[in-house]
Amino acid sequence: MPSINRREFMALGLAAGVAVAAQAQQKENEKSIRVGLIGHTGRGNYGHGLDVMWQQVAGTQVVAVADADAAGLEAARKKLGGVPGYADYRKMLAEVRPQVVAVGPRYVDEHLAMILAAVDAGVRGIYIEKPFCRTPAEADAIVEACEKQNVKLAIAHRNRYHPALNTVSTLVKDGAIGKLLELRGRGKEDARGGSLDLWVLGSHVLNLVHFFAGAPLSCTATVLQDRKPITKADVKDGGEGVGPLAGNEVHARFETESGIPAFFDSVANAGAKNAGFGLQLIGTAGVIDLRMDTEPFAHLLPGNPFQPVREPRTWTPISTAGVGKPEPIEALAKQVMSHAVGGRDLLAAIREDRSPLCGPRDGRVIVEMINAVFESQRLGSARVPFPLTKRQAPLSVGG
Repeated sequence: MPSINRREFMALGLAAGVAVAAQAQQKENEKSIRVGLIGHTGRGNYGHGLDVMWQQVAGTQVVAVADADAAGLEAARKKLGGVPGYADYRKMLAEVRPQVVAVGPRYVDEHLAMILAAVDAGVRGIYIEKPFCRTPAEADAIVEACEKQNVKLAIAHRNRYHPALNTVSTLVKDGAIGKLLELRGRGKEDARGGSLDLWVLGSHVLNLVHFFAGAPLSCTATVLQDRKPITKADVKDGGEGVGPLAGNEVHARFETESGIPAFFDSVANAGAKNAGFGLQLIGTAGVIDLRMDTEPFAHLLPGNPFQPVREPRTWTPISTAGVGKPEPIEALAKQVMSHAVGGRDLLAAIREDRSPLCGPRDGRVIVEMINAVFESQRLGSARVPFPLTKRQAPLSVGG
């Protein structure tokens, strides 16, 4: 047997170590949930970080990315460490066979096809950017497909996954704000104010209305363009793939199964951009304010909101530990904003065979609530009951 010198021996040892490490990494990767990414640069890209969120979700590994834009695809591949890239997401789904798919584009008109393709490819879970889809009919198709194949779908309404929601819910049930009288939400009210704000940002708010007040029973709404009721002449492409749209001012009222009325309002360029973006729970003994996509997420203002007092009232933050208590969860804001909390809930839903906290049925409720606003206006601000009879976009099916 030929002898080897010390340098050769060390080289062999190093190579063996590298091989062992590679085998260990391969075994670890095999244990990880394989994630495929679908983006579309120029049409909503990868949403609010749905490409990089998986770096914060333990037990997952991004294995491929698809993007119909060549430059966007190459940029995404580099950002993700050189994973395989595909121009056609259907080819990626067929060849890579990911277990979970992130549907990233913010433009909602591609969501239905991307979701159904992922379901047909046999994925176990889908994490999708909001808005969910365009019409109740699309939502019906998604719900049916996911439930038939037992695919867990989670919508990226990251505020719904915020653990402080449970604290707020307990406070309301325990009477911290007295008798709950109403819910009031507003959009960002920037240049998109009105109808597009309702779709893109109001969907966050309506998701929390559903959480606190239960299913909607009816909607009565007014949609205005420059302070006048919208007409056929005002209808145009709404942008971001939402379909036919009109109105730079929206005022809507929902009756809910809990008996608590909920309101949503948005006016374009209302003045203080983002100031009202959120939901307020108004009771006889106080108000709880939920700020979308901010931290602290929730605040309590004690006292009857309709009764002026001389003494100043103070908004007190609500953490997962309670009112005025330090947040015990480290870096909670980052975990929520990066979608890590939502991603982990999706994985837990797959393991536990349950719906994610914001699943397809929840998404369908939001889509119906938005469409109901336009259906009410189309019918002269009439009261529109749920579920909606018309399952297509109201502004495309009548005057």
